[in-house]
Amino acid sequence: MGFLELFILAVGLAMDAFAVSICKGLTLKKADGVSMAKCGLWFGGFQALMPIVGYLLAKQFASFVVGVDHWIAFGLLLLIGLNMIRETIWGDEDDANDDFSIRTMALMAVATSIDALAVGVSFAFIHANIWVASAVIGIVTFALSAAGLYLGRKIGSRLGSKAGLLGGLVLIGIGIKILIEHLNH
Repeated sequence: MGFLELFILAVGLAMDAFAVSICKGLTLKKADGVSMAKCGLWFGGFQALMPIVGYLLAKQFASFVVGVDHWIAFGLLLLIGLNMIRETIWGDEDDANDDFSIRTMALMAVATSIDALAVGVSFAFIHANIWVASAVIGIVTFALSAAGLYLGRKIGSRLGSKAGLLGGLVLIGIGIKILIEHLNH
């Protein structure tokens, strides 16, 4: 996986956190640097950690599935992308609030990074450099989450639903690309 593909994947994974950050920004009286940093650190940190966890778990059973790894990566990315699209269309996201407590932020960070865990599993099957991938995912998510909080405060909720839809479509597209590349070899 090249850097451009990894960057696009990171943007796709960050869309849930971006959308939630926008919603969180809607509840704030002001989106200052401290709030933006908190939001970025929570979401970016979990998005960076979860692929590593998924990767390490997958390495434990990789020898059992080496012949179908491309199908697993495709299936995971397809399911994650479809779930993001479903959540965007039917609005399964929690109600937004201005609470930055550990409990609230940890729950939201975990909820928005489950897809990154599954992507980490798929990284094990395509032999991606997990450390570089996790760093890129974390940095991109940090930036988009901080920006989402600011944008949510400034422009409202119009972009939030589009962000989740775009993220889902990007993940599905990358899953299809992985499948096609492996089937053509």
